[in-house]
This record gives sequence, C-alpha cells and structure tokens, in this order.
Amino acid sequence: MLNGIEVKPLRRFADERGFFTEIMRRDWKDIFEEEIVQANFSISYPGTVRAWHRHLRGQVDCFVVLNGALKICAYDDDTQELDEIVSTGENLQVVRIPGHYWHGFKVIGDEGAYLVYFVNRVYDYENPDEERRPWNDPTVVPKVINGREDDERCNKPWDWFYPPYK
Repeated sequence: MLNGIEVKPLRRFADERGFFTEIMRRDWKDIFEEEIVQANFSISYPGTVRAWHRHLRGQVDCFVVLNGALKICAYDDDTQELDEIVSTGENLQVVRIPGHYWHGFKVIGDEGAYLVYFVNRVYDYENPDEERRPWNDPTVVPKVINGREDDERCNKPWDWFYPPYK
C-alpha cells in the first residue's frame, strides 16, 4: 500500500434484532490519528465514477461504505503507484486515504453505494482544498498496481471500466 493508506475491518455485533457496528472512534489512532472535524454522506448510482481529486492542505479522508460496493483508488504521481481497494456494505471497513494522493471511486455492482466519510478539515466553501483532474485523465498511468508491476493494467492509462475478469 502507498504510505498512509490503511484499511481497518470493522466488527459487527449481531443479535436477533439486527447488528451494531462502531464506524469511527477517537481512540482508533491506528487508522485516524488526526482530529475528525466533519462527517459527510453521499449516495452514488451504479456505474458512477467520482474521480480524480486530491487535497493540498493536509486533509485526510476515511471512507466507510454502508451499502453497495465501491472500488476505491489512490494514485501517486511521483511513484506512479496505484492502490485499488474494494469496499462493501456487506464487509464493513474504514479506508484511510491521505489527501495528497489523487483518489476517487467507482460504484461496482447493480445497486447504489452509500458512503460516509470522515475528514480532519472543515470544507471551506470560499477556498476549497481540492484539486481536480478528469476521471478518465490519460496521464494517470500506473507502473505499479497494488504492489505489483506485472498487473496487465500497468503502463497503460487507468481504465475504471476494465473488466474484472477475462
């Protein structure tokens, strides 16, 4: 994984009424040492790609998919490394993305994705901490994907719609 990216599986406590899961705690220093100052919720429809953006003033995002499934990606321009993480509402986890990496996601599957994410910077409407590039930017060309140089998608422009099987 790129430095600072973390994935923390979350525990479900089930009984005959349903289940309960803690999705963020201040004492989880292994995943989020920064202070949480804002929580956001988004719904994205099947097939939607929300990419690419990054934060230049130190924002860190912690994603929790509550429903549906996302392919979350982070890309480092300097090393040309890309990490790809599949996160679902069926297998709850926190995915921590340091904001200086280009990042985004694609909804996979046939249902909408519900995403809650926690950040350490309040959104500034007048001066947003975001830099954007198109979701299909041909200059996003990973040399390494998930730590592998032999992935057939390496050394090609990133394709969010590349089939997961042949």
